[in-house]
Amino acid sequence: METRQFGKTDMRVSVLGFGGAEIGFEKADAATVKSLLDDALDAGLNVIDTAECYLASEELIGKAVAGRRDQFYLFTKCGHPQTPGVADWRPESLLTSIERSLKRLRTDRVDLVHLHSCSESELRKGDVIGALETARKKGYTRYIGYSGDSVAARYAVDCGAFDSLQTSVSIADQQSIELTIPLAKQRGMGVIAKRPIANAAWRYESLPEVDYHREYWRRLQKLDYDFLRDQDHAAANALRFTLSVSGVCTAIVGTKNPARWRQNAALAAAGLLAPDQFDAIRRRWKEAAEKSWVGQV
Repeated sequence: METRQFGKTDMRVSVLGFGGAEIGFEKADAATVKSLLDDALDAGLNVIDTAECYLASEELIGKAVAGRRDQFYLFTKCGHPQTPGVADWRPESLLTSIERSLKRLRTDRVDLVHLHSCSESELRKGDVIGALETARKKGYTRYIGYSGDSVAARYAVDCGAFDSLQTSVSIADQQSIELTIPLAKQRGMGVIAKRPIANAAWRYESLPEVDYHREYWRRLQKLDYDFLRDQDHAAANALRFTLSVSGVCTAIVGTKNPARWRQNAALAAAGLLAPDQFDAIRRRWKEAAEKSWVGQV
């Protein structure tokens, strides 16, 4: 699998990374996760990304591949201890949660810890950044980063404290292509694309019941990209678009289906979009996007 230099770090990351949210929220069993991750690592994937609040995700990953720890880069996030959407930015809480993550992941350190969707106002106080710097000094993590979107992500890039930025970028979420990614690239930050296929929201014929997919579904209805009418090419063009964004190092895709992983790997192997295809998607975004279409946290 193709690899790219991850900013100024010593890491070269596979263009496709594994996201651990689905295996946690969709309650995958341990045998499935082991099969999926063994298959992915064997195929050349070397990035696994998870978070403390993805329910059992960290435990499942630790159990599945702790014995192969030297074959991949391990990323996690802190700020929402155990409960999705419930934040705790106290420095002592952040450090305790990172220690808990290490135990769950069965490792003595991770390669990267991200602050998970932390607000600009909280970032400006400095305490959360200080906590991550303390975690690095303690040897819990080699690098520190910010995971989030819009103006908070812009501040995270501007402040110069972080080694990486994880942000939403896809055919349905393009604010970061101008707001944050160019500056992150200029400053030597590794850039991770989250939600790189827009949650595959085009699959739904009507407004999805699950809120996680609704915003992108609404956007795609208005954007009305021609290629989404062909289900055989929709995912390919969506993923290749994200990987074609200058500055993106790796795209994190989650699944609990081993067969889906192999399909995603094949899509990534197809390479970048032709410049005219990429420009057409960008042009349509600029024509149709509403001012309220900011990066989705």
